[in-house]
Amino acid sequence: MQVSLSWLSTHLDLSSYTVPQLSDLLTFAGVEVEGIEERGVATDKVVVAQIQSFEQHPNADKLSVCQVDDGSGTLRQIVCGAKNFKAGDKVPLALPGAVLPGGFAIKEGKLRGVDSLGMLCSGKELGIGEDTGGLLIMAADSPVGTPFNQLNPADVLFDLEITPNRPDLLSHLGLARELAALTGLPLKGERHHANASTKTKKADEEQIEIKAAEACPLYTARLIKGVKVGPSPEWLRRRLESIGLRPINSIVDITNYVMMEMGQSLHCFDLGKLNGGIVVRMAVEGEKFLALDGQTYALQTDDLVIADGGRPVAIAGVMGGEETGVTEGTVNVLLESAYFAPSGIRRTSRRLGLSSDSSYRFERGIDPQQVQGGSELATKLILTIAGGTAEDVVQVAGEAPKLVGEVTLDENRARKLLGTPDMTGDEIHAILEKLGLSKKSASKNESHWGIPSYRLDLQRPVDLMEEIARVIGLDRVPSRQVAVASPVEAADRTYDFAMNLRQSLAARGFFEAQTLRLIADAQLADSLGGGQGVAVKNPLSEDHTTLRPSIVPGLVATAALNIRQGLHRLRFFELGRVFLTLPKGGSREEERLAVLLSGPVSPTSWHGREPQAADIHELVGQIQHLTRTPLEVRPAKENSANYLLTSELRAGNRILGWIAQMHPARAREINARHPVYVAELLISALRQGSTGPTKFEELPRFPGMTRDVAMEVPADLPHAKVAAFFASQKHPLFVGAEVFDVFADPSGTKMAKDRKSIAWTLTYRSSEKTLETAEVDAAHTAILTALEKTLPATVRR
Repeated sequence: MQVSLSWLSTHLDLSSYTVPQLSDLLTFAGVEVEGIEERGVATDKVVVAQIQSFEQHPNADKLSVCQVDDGSGTLRQIVCGAKNFKAGDKVPLALPGAVLPGGFAIKEGKLRGVDSLGMLCSGKELGIGEDTGGLLIMAADSPVGTPFNQLNPADVLFDLEITPNRPDLLSHLGLARELAALTGLPLKGERHHANASTKTKKADEEQIEIKAAEACPLYTARLIKGVKVGPSPEWLRRRLESIGLRPINSIVDITNYVMMEMGQSLHCFDLGKLNGGIVVRMAVEGEKFLALDGQTYALQTDDLVIADGGRPVAIAGVMGGEETGVTEGTVNVLLESAYFAPSGIRRTSRRLGLSSDSSYRFERGIDPQQVQGGSELATKLILTIAGGTAEDVVQVAGEAPKLVGEVTLDENRARKLLGTPDMTGDEIHAILEKLGLSKKSASKNESHWGIPSYRLDLQRPVDLMEEIARVIGLDRVPSRQVAVASPVEAADRTYDFAMNLRQSLAARGFFEAQTLRLIADAQLADSLGGGQGVAVKNPLSEDHTTLRPSIVPGLVATAALNIRQGLHRLRFFELGRVFLTLPKGGSREEERLAVLLSGPVSPTSWHGREPQAADIHELVGQIQHLTRTPLEVRPAKENSANYLLTSELRAGNRILGWIAQMHPARAREINARHPVYVAELLISALRQGSTGPTKFEELPRFPGMTRDVAMEVPADLPHAKVAAFFASQKHPLFVGAEVFDVFADPSGTKMAKDRKSIAWTLTYRSSEKTLETAEVDAAHTAILTALEKTLPATVRR
């Protein structure tokens, strides 16, 4: 929100505070200051001057030598590069000694050998406008010699980030209330109280009918006839321009002014363009509406509209209609001031992608007791600026909802919680009263407070304690270290396990990625593990339409980005949450680990040839290192067109996740030079198989002995079954086995087509002595015998 310091100063005297002090005051009170912009000039050495004559510079084609009247009685010579002026124009003149925004100091000097005794200025150089390529041409009646800041006062613009729980700060009056409480300065008279003085009358249904009371509990309307719509006066245009609003016409500008002054959003209809009375209702499915922005919107049944007898004339709380908008030809207006339920305004604004200053306030919640006060202020301004006659009474339909009540404060608990035992009850009461709360009753250690209607965020005793802390300042709250050791809980173990996975992968050369949980529909084909993502009802863009069902699409996008940057050895991983739609309805979330691998197994070195590219076994080995349990690779039931060799990774009966090779066509789309392999693992399954801290074993002191064995097995026998057999052997001398050859003959010449030969190396070792040949032979024979009994294998002896 943009806030003007000069506008704020109409509510309280801030002259004793510097801009940095005000910025710190707001920041420490919880109102973030995102930026500060100085507009205009404070110095008196920028004055109104009139150009009497000018001629071409003798030594420069693009410069002019001007003789200007600055009110001193003597013409002043200025060299100027602008071309948008003529003799008689009045322009700002910066005299020597003036300091312009940005610290630019003006001095006497020479330009191309010609004296220049100051500088003629553009609006941008004075900090009040954009670069138009020339001087700021002032009004013809501007008095020569008058300091520029008297005609265009300097201002400071604060760019504030207002949190959603403080809608009362979305106006200059609301912010002035806050600053008055923080500084102790009195308000200069709250001119726009919630209790307006104008009489009200319950509207007949022919005049105003509310058919959606939950969405619009209160609607007021006032007729003002005989107005003359035209440009706004200078003070009003300056107020709006100071916070970045573009003046439109006097009626529209007044409603914008009241919104920024009080926080109450208003709308004016051209009464002559309305057909019958006002109806506040939900839209009809598919109903069309032409808004003030020139766009036509298709409405739904959960959109609240303001309608006349024939069609919608406004999307309630969001934007008015072009057909009933106020123009220069408008004579009679209907002034709307209402309270709309925040949730409905927020839903409509998000669905339509239509946001306005009005919807920004309504969807956060306005003061329901200020509805009539906003209408009264706008009426007074319309009558003053645009003339006309207003009806004596305001037509009212519905009632203002009561959103706040009373809160009881335990003052002893407040002192204990804040760590301020020296704070007296009178000090606590003074702080809360400065914030606008009314004391209903008080005892020794307890007080009861009425909450003002504009402080919708104060609902509990702890809210009042927070307000006290904000006002006294956190520097008064003592710092204490009262932390104690807590027992390890499930959350701690989950965190530690995830960190161990990260550290293990990082130690093996992988880089952690953090990708968005929202992906595009086109990325769903890169998902692994099956499952459907959760569609977003109101996506921010076409690239963020679905909550991801898999982490792999994000890693593929990361790989593509790195490939475009010239990297072709890819090692990435990410831990994160995925979102899955359940077959029977609903959805669930789960934590997963995704890994992507491509390119050489080791970095290229100047003294060696190009390393071999990684294959699927490299990725399986990396996962094996994480799990430290035997893995079984089985073909997956579901396959994606973007992947080959899609398989399940299992540890016993547990599915750990999925592994696959990216289809070459998809790899070419991301310009990968080498095959790309991906895996996605379930964190819960990995934790279930975790055996706790790694245990180290002493290096063997005695040498081992190996024996090779070749066996014929059916061609469809999974390798995992053979590996599982060797892993299950408990012979005291048997250490392990590794496959080193696989042979098959599709032609059937050297071996039957339905058979294959697998060769393994078996290792034997004793921890107590050096083995003799006979001992190894006996152990080897026992294992081979068990092999032939367990598997459909024939050992080739």
